[in-house]
Amino acid sequence: MLPVPGHFLRAVVFILLAILLFDLQGVIIKFLGDRYPVQQLASLRNVFGLIPSLLVLWLSREWHNAGRRFAIRQWRLGFLRGLSIAAAQFCFYLSITKMELATASTLTYISPVLITMLSVPILGHQVGLWRWLAVLIGFCGVLLIMAPGTEVFTPYSLLPIGAALGYSLSTVCVRLFDEHVPTALLNMYASVGALAGTLGILFATTGYQTVTRIEDWILLLAMGVVGGFAVLCLISAYRLAKPASLSPYEYFGIPFAFVLGWIFFDEAPFGKLIPGVFLIVAGGMLIVWRERRKRIDSAPVLPE
Repeated sequence: MLPVPGHFLRAVVFILLAILLFDLQGVIIKFLGDRYPVQQLASLRNVFGLIPSLLVLWLSREWHNAGRRFAIRQWRLGFLRGLSIAAAQFCFYLSITKMELATASTLTYISPVLITMLSVPILGHQVGLWRWLAVLIGFCGVLLIMAPGTEVFTPYSLLPIGAALGYSLSTVCVRLFDEHVPTALLNMYASVGALAGTLGILFATTGYQTVTRIEDWILLLAMGVVGGFAVLCLISAYRLAKPASLSPYEYFGIPFAFVLGWIFFDEAPFGKLIPGVFLIVAGGMLIVWRERRKRIDSAPVLPE
């Protein structure tokens, strides 16, 4: 079945908007990170992020057609997926308070490589030579940016990798759910699980700082709502087009983060990102190309 051109164009708009909103959320977190601990920011992001999550669920035709049920058979996996997102949020939020926004964001784009690796033990997928080559290329790019063994290396550069691992784990686990479970309901379980996880981290570390300024409450609300609507746009994009078709557009997040970091924080880490960023993108694009090639080769040949 051929993709509908109008649907694909809308999907591209949604994916670009989602990426921009995620990077804007990062700007708010970096701005507030000097005054509030990241575990508190992550908790409040998930509290306010429930607003768009509930909206996504209510607008989901799948959920209404399924009788508006909240219970799912794999509810434990749903919450565990949320906990992996909570760990990823903590790592990523801490990284952007300690590093340049563009550098931290770029390192998280190792996710396609990590998803490929995780799909082997979790989903039992077979990974061929081309995709293992993509994994190697992507990791070489990460090593060039992190520069281990040099004076520019910082342990904080490991945090975006931890964040990418958490997000990749949550992505791979989606394939383990029953197909009839609405996507919006899975998103709701993940949101609640992420909230529970970040609140657990907050209470365990007693890192709460009282919010007294009204402008900070506005920013905290904006952080949650912007992040929540970013998820809404992401879901909308992947419902309109195949992931393999949209994946290349996700790399627009790197220049978005660079420009926003330069505007708001006067950051321009050209030296740290080049040439590693090209290898990370090349590794991800090689995986996308291989997935498309595999689909074409396995497609049935119609009689002439």
